[in-house]
Amino acid sequence: MRNAFHEGLDHTSDQLVEMTRLAGSAIARATTALLDADLAIAESVIAADEQIDQIQRELDELALDMLARQQPVATDLRTIVTSMRMSADLERMGDLARHVAKVARRRYPDSAVPATLRATLLEMGQVAERIVAKAGSVIASRDVALAVQLEQDDDEMDRLHRQIFAQLLGGGWSYGMEAAVDITLVGRYYERFADHAVSVARRVVYLVTGEWHESYDPTAAHTP
Repeated sequence: MRNAFHEGLDHTSDQLVEMTRLAGSAIARATTALLDADLAIAESVIAADEQIDQIQRELDELALDMLARQQPVATDLRTIVTSMRMSADLERMGDLARHVAKVARRRYPDSAVPATLRATLLEMGQVAERIVAKAGSVIASRDVALAVQLEQDDDEMDRLHRQIFAQLLGGGWSYGMEAAVDITLVGRYYERFADHAVSVARRVVYLVTGEWHESYDPTAAHTP
């Protein structure tokens, strides 16, 4: 019975990593759809979100089954509950990529991104890809130092988000209200995508250290 329990924990970890892979693919393709006004890619991102949702549902069912059958305590209980929360973060990341794709679909055949913001949105997409890939590595390795790097990537995403608002509010916006709404929404979607990845990393730090930190200092001493 205990072997089956630990196999369930290993399967959960593997599926969480798979969710990061799917979310990374989704945000990469959503960025392409947004910048290139590619309707086919946008539709594929929207349709593929169901796969992430399905994994989350299966992980929730597995977690509840392990809780009922094994009645775990201490570290095992913390692992199960934290994994459920991570799967919720990752599912939300998939939703946010879908939202970006929906903006691209809504403005087709035009691009929703004005020329002056294309470079910024491209960079936001690249940061989003990088941060979700690191989240997958953190889940697989439980590497606290790598988890801390996600905080730095999130700072970069926040900087790009502020750049967008500087252009929107700087007095030189000439693309109309509709474009302003699109860019405001899209910027928020990328910013929240990164926030959820950071949440995943912080939960891994909690699993490793047994302590919750809003911002973890890897040079500090912690007792597992």
